[in-house]
Amino acid sequence: MTIDLKPEQQRVIDLAVGSGAYQNPDEVLDQAFEIIREQLQLEDWMVEQRAAVAAHIETGFAQAERGELIDGDAALEMLRQRRAERLKPQG
Repeated sequence: MTIDLKPEQQRVIDLAVGSGAYQNPDEVLDQAFEIIREQLQLEDWMVEQRAAVAAHIETGFAQAERGELIDGDAALEMLRQRRAERLKPQG
């Protein structure tokens, strides 16, 4: 397959290889395609989870209307703890 690149696309590839982060244009394109695959998977997940996310948002708004709010720093700490729990090795 032959692909004709626009000059800006070629410039980006050349810059990426020239930076030393990639050894050749193939590596640049492999990384670009991996990013696209990840985005498509995320979009699929978002479509699949749309109803659940909407329900969580609705719950959050109702809690806020009742004054059940969490301080921003406390909320961030809670999220950090949840993330740490998810990342803990199972076993």
